[in-house]
Amino acid sequence: MLSRVFHLPAVVGLLALALSSSTGAQRAAREGEWRNYAGDTHQTKYSPLAQINKDNVKDLRVAWRWSTADRPLQLSDPLLHAGRNEETPLMVNGVLYTVTGLGLVAALDPATGTTRWVYDPVSYKAGRPNNVGFVQRGLGYWTDGSRERLFVGTADAYLLSIDARTGKPDLAFGTRGKADLTLGIRDAIRATNFTARRPLVAGEVVLAGSSIADLVMDKEAPPGYVHAFDVRTGKLRWTFHTLPKPGEAGYETWLGNSAEYSGSVNVWSSGVYDPELDYVYLPTSTPTNNYYGGHRHGNNLFAETLVCLEAKTGKRVWHFQAVHHGIWDYDFPAHPILGEITVNGRRIKAVIQVSKQAFTYAFDRKTGEPVWPIEERPVQKGSVPGEWYAPTQPFPTRPPAFDLQGGIEENLIDLTPELRKRALDQLKTFEHGPLFTPPVEGKGTLLVPGILGGANWGGAAFDPESGYLYVPSRMDPSVVTLGPSKGNMRYIRGASLTAKLLTMDGLPIFKPPYSRVTAIDMNKGELLWTTPIGNGPRNHPLLKGVAVPPLGEPFQSGVSALVTKTLLFVGGTPRPTEWSDPDAARKVLFVFDKQSGALLRAIELDTVSAAAPMTYLHDGKQYIVVAAGSGPASELIALSLP
Repeated sequence: MLSRVFHLPAVVGLLALALSSSTGAQRAAREGEWRNYAGDTHQTKYSPLAQINKDNVKDLRVAWRWSTADRPLQLSDPLLHAGRNEETPLMVNGVLYTVTGLGLVAALDPATGTTRWVYDPVSYKAGRPNNVGFVQRGLGYWTDGSRERLFVGTADAYLLSIDARTGKPDLAFGTRGKADLTLGIRDAIRATNFTARRPLVAGEVVLAGSSIADLVMDKEAPPGYVHAFDVRTGKLRWTFHTLPKPGEAGYETWLGNSAEYSGSVNVWSSGVYDPELDYVYLPTSTPTNNYYGGHRHGNNLFAETLVCLEAKTGKRVWHFQAVHHGIWDYDFPAHPILGEITVNGRRIKAVIQVSKQAFTYAFDRKTGEPVWPIEERPVQKGSVPGEWYAPTQPFPTRPPAFDLQGGIEENLIDLTPELRKRALDQLKTFEHGPLFTPPVEGKGTLLVPGILGGANWGGAAFDPESGYLYVPSRMDPSVVTLGPSKGNMRYIRGASLTAKLLTMDGLPIFKPPYSRVTAIDMNKGELLWTTPIGNGPRNHPLLKGVAVPPLGEPFQSGVSALVTKTLLFVGGTPRPTEWSDPDAARKVLFVFDKQSGALLRAIELDTVSAAAPMTYLHDGKQYIVVAAGSGPASELIALSLP
């Protein structure tokens, strides 16, 4: 069998009694565990831990560092070099679990980072995965009170079930410990154009999303169907067709039978499970391709849609499409969040979704009714030959956008009249306009926010005590051009030859901050405060003599939030310019007062980070853990008080 297990003795405590999913998650959070990628079952990225607070956060220091278990493999073959370490580990029953870029799963001592066992499924032998390469973003965990299982999606498109105590595959699951995610997926080629993403445990089933190759030349691509497997046996329970089949709801929105050959519409960011309703909420991506849809006329359900399904059956309960006929790569990048809010005196169990467009959507999680009205507003029609344009797009009326929207004059830098005039001259070199301005042929079209957001896969954090949502985001415009395809698709995204005109000698033409964290009162649908993340290029020559506040640093990757009883943490690595503070590149974890937004500390490390931080309590001590580095230098870093 193609696997290797390295086992070190470990004693892992089990739950004395079998608990329901919701009760177990609440108890785990109280006891300081981190059982899901985003903390609890509701994916809030919230922890009630309070040992680290604003009075002692200055004393946080490195407790231990763990070098990735696949370092020898990466050093042995350049083709196996992983990308940025984007993993967020789990902490359950006194054990820390993590997955490396090459897909090796490891159990660690949470106090020291000592390795207990490593399991290598050798999935990297299928070749380098599409899109971002060898990258993992988390595990799934399940227990019935006596058995514990870890679920991981692999580069070669399998879902693995691993015994959490031994590090060995559960041979009773699927075929010798793995289930095939390509079942019923046309055109799927393992690793090349179809890989697995973070699993979601939902009661008695486990779901795994997929990553499907972007920027393909042909109109045919694998569809991102969602499979649900029995958590014990690995037997396929149900499949939801994100591109509907003939006779299914939504098929009529793919004109010319285009759902039968179009692809993507996958769940690459994972979903969230409500154990009380036994519903799952899944955010989907853009169809093939991201910027041209002349071969798939119509609104294209269930692309760029939040879909609510029955976990037991896969039956659709309700859905909301955020982008009709997507041609902007504005897929849902982050997992949804479940939270209770009070609106006009009424308590609402809501599902909350942030977007690349800098919108925050909120719905009654049972009915799908928007908490605040969402209006269909007319948008600009384009002129690309063969393209089909949706006449309207949905706009939430509350909360307000948490970042700039639109390549428009109002969003240009205005720190001085001279800067604004120069920015306006450069804006005119692009096709530009409000949100949802369509790409055109040949000329660069400005997308603000850009294709990486706004919010990206790091998502938001929700404080269930206050009802406040904390959203890290970045102002990172994109320039999109359309050029001819070498395949049977008429157009694909072309080269962005004019991207340098987005800055004035390195200073962005749009208003700062260039990264920020925004607090939103979800009870009122109002923005509470916005704080820049980092000082940004305040030393730029064009700003000489100008009183400039912190501008926020551009970021290399997404930024992610963690909120505790006492503090707000935001993780990520700035992409400083030559005019930034000299130490900007070493600041990888920012700590804020969650009430006021005041920056309390910027923690410096000798590495970079692109992962969502997590926290746990072990032997009476609170730890903050963040994945860092890339390739063979990938590691986990734990911080604690002395």
